[in-house]
Order: sequence, then structure tokens, then C-alpha cells
Amino acid sequence: MSARLPDIVTGNAPLQTALPTDEPMRRPSFRIPLLPYLLLFLGIAFVTRLGLTLRSGTDAVPPSLWPEIFVRGLGFDLAVAAWLLAPALLVLAVWPSRWQATRWQRGLRLVVFFLVSFALLFGALSEATFWEEFSTRFNFIAVDYLIYTHEVIGNIRESYPVGALIAGLALIALALTWGCRRFLAASQSTITGWRQRLACAALAFVFPLLSWQLADVDQMQFSENAYANELVGNGLMTFAAAFRRNELDYARFYATMPAERASQVLLDLGVEREKLSVALTPDPNEEEEEAFDPKRLPFKRAPQNVVLISVESLSAKFLGSFGNRDGLTPRLDELASQGLSFTRLYATGTRTVRGLEALTLGTPPIPGQAIVRRPNNEHLATVGQVLRQHGFETFFLYGGYGYFDNMNAYFAGNDYRVIDRTDFPKKSIGFANVWGVADEYLFDNALTELDKSHQSGKRFLAQIMTTSNHRPYTYPSGRIDIPSPGGRDGAVKYTDYAIGHFIDEARKHAWFKDTVFIIVADHCASAAGKTKLPVTGYHIPLIFYAPDMLPPGQNNRLSSQIDIPPTILDMLGLVGDDHFYGESLFEQPLHGTERAFISNYQELGYLKNDRLVVLGPKKRVDYFAIDAKGDATASLADEKLRDEAIAYYQSAFQSFKSGELKLKWKWRD
Repeated sequence: MSARLPDIVTGNAPLQTALPTDEPMRRPSFRIPLLPYLLLFLGIAFVTRLGLTLRSGTDAVPPSLWPEIFVRGLGFDLAVAAWLLAPALLVLAVWPSRWQATRWQRGLRLVVFFLVSFALLFGALSEATFWEEFSTRFNFIAVDYLIYTHEVIGNIRESYPVGALIAGLALIALALTWGCRRFLAASQSTITGWRQRLACAALAFVFPLLSWQLADVDQMQFSENAYANELVGNGLMTFAAAFRRNELDYARFYATMPAERASQVLLDLGVEREKLSVALTPDPNEEEEEAFDPKRLPFKRAPQNVVLISVESLSAKFLGSFGNRDGLTPRLDELASQGLSFTRLYATGTRTVRGLEALTLGTPPIPGQAIVRRPNNEHLATVGQVLRQHGFETFFLYGGYGYFDNMNAYFAGNDYRVIDRTDFPKKSIGFANVWGVADEYLFDNALTELDKSHQSGKRFLAQIMTTSNHRPYTYPSGRIDIPSPGGRDGAVKYTDYAIGHFIDEARKHAWFKDTVFIIVADHCASAAGKTKLPVTGYHIPLIFYAPDMLPPGQNNRLSSQIDIPPTILDMLGLVGDDHFYGESLFEQPLHGTERAFISNYQELGYLKNDRLVVLGPKKRVDYFAIDAKGDATASLADEKLRDEAIAYYQSAFQSFKSGELKLKWKWRD
């Protein structure tokens, strides 16, 4: 025996003497080399969910919900994994046999595992930053951000240490790859037979099909806690769902009623919705200036001009006049005390485009994409378009690049003269970040344009959209006592400074005494809460400031952003306000008609009498009672409130789709 060992070791012995004849031959095992990737994906998804849950805190997500969050979450993760595994299974099905078990393939496997690890870790970090900003999984906003890579990437670079984060992710991915190298080697497969290849190809189709049939993003709604529902989901799945639901057809997905019934419900609420041919035609026996009613309107005389300032992300909770004690808005608080402040105004949505839609069109939000972003949105009956018919010069001034969110195209298509940062003289821009020029320089350029309009003898409506109250929260130094970048508090305080500075400078101009300044937010800084549509997440300030014409005061009526366009026409004493879905804030509301509209891209809320009706996809209708703090609890059905909500939202959607919102003729050059 000892004499034969060298021969066996060196391989000189015949094969039959080297293998024991009494041991059975081992067949090649059929091992799919995807288990490491599956475990990697599930592990990172679990850690991401755990991190987001801990970050939310037990106040937002009670521990009693945690077990179901993670059990249901695992189901969503497996549903996503089924789609991710499909292309890898197809590769296995066609991978040449001669390449299997080669040295270079072992190296390739390590490289692929590293790249997959890095990609998944990058996705987890992206979800964490998105959650920090919006308290949701990837949604419609994330889909939009893919389109505007310049602003989004620039925002990320200015807000985070990107190089250090990327290096850290690469190191973690490298460590994972090194730690799993033996597992990867052990999971190597030998797939040569046609049956094995056919099985891989079949599974590549079966897995996604099962996922499609068994998993639906709507299954995330397992509780009344919106945070918990979001945590259950998987970011890739919610992103794909948001991409598919870019536009939701109201009649297909939401509760409806006959159109005649909807019209009658609105008429009973005082929503006249006059045809434009009637609404825009002045009474031939009445001069336009005489339409101003000093007995009904709080103004001493008819205003001549309007400056509408849409402030980025200005939640009511930031203002001292709403109880904030951090001293972030001294100038806005001063303007509120000297002007007419509306204390119960609510934004219609969570995006700038939703605010712009409401402030121009005066229509409830429609599901899916905002009208500002949709095709066929030109020549609409916006307040600017209507004022053009009355001889006004209309402007949209924006501190950023107006192609973002289709703002330039929307406003230009509706007879506004668009002026964005590309139109500002370079010497007039003392500071800018990726989102736009600092607000004070936006206002300085606005003054120049308003002077030109006044000198030409034209009245004007100028809508100014700010940008500074937005991540990365940078602004010029020396303006406020919070150094840049100062986070949200610093950005709010700087924007407050810039608005105050603008008003101070405007006082020096001849048109100031005849101008009404309307200061309102486009949306809140955050609309996150335990419910899908937390009412406090939509509460925004509204200030009318015209010290020569408007006595100071406070108005506590429940109101919506969509009420501002008809209010502008009403206070100017001009016809056309009866065409809007909103109603003038200076008209005495009919008994029980005060209401507000709040929404995200698919949930449509109707707030009235401390009750909230939410219309959702699959014709879902939910009811909530709202307490004094704005917190919601599930309540009994209210058919009257439901019908009012349906009438508003269904009619608004149909009006846009049918072209009823179009201004197809002109009665004045």
C-alpha cells in the first residue's frame, strides 16, 4: 500500500486503482447560484426597514405594529426579489457550459456580487434620505426626480458629503463580498442539461407572474397608521407602482356619481361654474371699475396691482403668528399683524406644482400628475389668462430654471411672461445654489420688471415663486443669525428676511400704494403623519398686505388655495370669478359651505366641519373625525359629505379632460 501511494499522488496509477470501487458515483448537483444574492437583498431590505422604523420612533409607529410590519414587509421583499431574480435565471439558462467552473468566472462572480451589493446599499441610503425628507417610501416624487437630474444631483451634492458616502458604501460592499466569498464558491452551479436550462427559463417567467398576481402595492394599507403602511412596502415596488400610476383616470379608479347629480350638488353648495362666455363678459350697463363694492370688500379702494408670492415649503407652524416660539419669521409676523391674515387655509397638495395649479386655476387637485405637468394644459382659464383679458400684464418669476416641473411651458402657454434665473443679469445674482438664486436676488429682479410694467402704464399680476427654503438650505451670509447652511430653520428665517427686504424696497416705488401683496405657501415642509392625509401637514399661512388700502385683521374661515384666484378677481372688481371652483374669500359663504381640499398624488381629501372624507383608488372612501389638534380618527360614514367630495373631484377631473377649462376666445385684445 505504501509503495503505491506515490503513484496515486502523482497520477501515474490507473484511474480504477485510484477510486474505490465500492463507493457510488456522485452526480453533479443542480445548484442555482442565486441564494447569496437573495439573502443579500433580503438582508439589506430588512436592515433598511428596521432603520426607518427606528428613525420614525415609537410615537409615530407603536411597537405593537412592528411584528406585522416586518412579516408583511418580508412578503413585499420576496415579491420584489422574484422580479430581480428573473433576469439572472435567464442568464443561467443560456450560459455556455464551457464557461462554467472556470477561474475567470469565479472572479466575475465576485465582481458581480460586489456591484450588486453596492447598488443595493446605494438604494438603501437613497431610501433613508428620501424618508428623511418625505417620510414615505419612494413615490411619485421620486419618479419626477428622475427627469430633473441636474437639480436633483446638484441638490444631493450640495446637501451631503457624496464622496465620503460613496466610499463608505464601496467599503461595506467590499467587506460583504470578501465575507461571502466561500459561500459564493460553494453555490457554484453546473447547469448543462436541457432540462436544467428549461427549468431556469421557466422560473424566470413564473416568479414575476406569481409576484404580479399575489402582490399589490395597495396591500401596504394594513392599518390606520400611515407610517406603518409605508414601512411595510419595498422602495423598488413603490417606485414601480408610482411610475405606472403616473396618471389615474378618475372614472376608472374612484367613486363616481352621475354628472347631472354632481352638477346639482355643486350648485347647492354655491359653486356656479358659469361658462366662460358668461363669466368673462362684463355687464354692458356697468363699468368695470364700478363693480368694486366697498360695502362688501374690506378695501378702502379698488387695488390696481397684485403681487402673489408663493413661498417654498412654508408650513404655518413656522410662523410666530401661529404659535411658533423660535423667532424664525419676525418679518412675516409683522406683515400678518399689519395685514389681513387667514388662519385656516390649507394647501391642496404636497408639491410645488400642486400649489401652482391651485393658485392659478382655482380647481381641486386631480389624481395623478398635476395639471402643470400634463399635456394639453395651455390656454386654460387661469387667473393670469383672465386678467390678460382685462388688460393686465401677467408675470411668472422664478429663481430657478423654469423648465423644472414644466413651469415655463405651463405659464408661457397661459399668457404669463416667464422670467427665470436665465433671464437675470449675472451681476444681479449675488448667491445661488442648485435650486435657484437666493430669494433676495429673485425679489430684486422682480422689482425691476414691475417698474417696467408700471412705467408702460399697465396694471400687473406678478406671481413670484421662491426657492431658498429648500434643501441644501444655503443662503448668503450675514443676513440672519443662523449660519448657512442652516437647515430648515435657517432657510425659513432667511426667506422671511428676503420677503421683508422686498417689501421694504417696494415701499420706495410708485406702484406700492396701489398694490396688494399676497403671501402664501405652495405647500408645507412635510405632509407626513400617522394618517395618509394628515390635516396639519397641509396647514399654510395666507397674508394680504396693502397698508394704504386694507385695514389689519384676521379671518378664521376654513379655506383652500383654490379660493385665491377668484378672490383676486373679486378684490380687483373684475368679472370672471364665478367660473372657478374656488370662491372669493371676501364673499359671505353659504351656511355650511366652508371646506378645504388636501391630497397627495392618489388620495383625495375633502375637509369640512371637522370631518375628512378621503377618496382613494379602487373606489375606496374613508371617513375621519378631526380633533382640535388636527389628529384624525376613523369615523362613521357621511353620505352627504361623500357626495360633495365626489362632486368636486369628479367634476374637476372631467372639466380638464373635456377641455372645459380652456379659454378658447378673447373679448379684448
